Amino acid sequence: MGLEDAGGRTALEIAVEAIAGGVTMIQLRDKQAPLRQVLEQGARLRDLCRGHGVAFIVNDRVDVAVLLDADGVHVGQDDIPGAEARRLLGSGKLVGISAGTMEEAEWAMANRADYLGVGPVYATATKQDAGEAIGTDLIGAITDRWKIPVVGIGGIGADNAAPVIKAGAAGVAVVSAITRQANPMQAARQLADVVRQALK
Repeated sequence: MGLEDAGGRTALEIAVEAIAGGVTMIQLRDKQAPLRQVLEQGARLRDLCRGHGVAFIVNDRVDVAVLLDADGVHVGQDDIPGAEARRLLGSGKLVGISAGTMEEAEWAMANRADYLGVGPVYATATKQDAGEAIGTDLIGAITDRWKIPVVGIGGIGADNAAPVIKAGAAGVAVVSAITRQANPMQAARQLADVVRQALK
């Protein structure tokens, strides 16, 4: 989630509702805000997550993850390599890596990813450089090949999350499906219920 206001709510207010609705991980993803603001608001998000036993991850910025003592970092194919991110973060931290092809998944595995973010599964307007939707086949291929948690990313909401889980994903990552909803807590709860049912 970014730090910009959404529907008149701050990132912290949305996170409070999302966690109450059943979200198990919060990712700080903001490429526009000044670093001072990112660190100040990021620290509040981190403390909220810690108070509720929810993982707090920083997107792309390993330096921010280190400064905030985040639980980990998620990097893309063009960001700092996962192995280097792990070296900078230290032991006991999560390193997630994005993959949109099997070749990218192989690179992520070579960089000792703890989990893979695979997508975009569906078309998404949240991440402008996400590329074409790839569907769920890659999720199945990866989970058949490796024993690693996969998180489906891209265009996912309560109405289409079940096929992502059924394909082999351990969970889904969303932005607008929660942050842009009139009731983020209800949206998170509905999504969590769909995922929970699909995992059975």
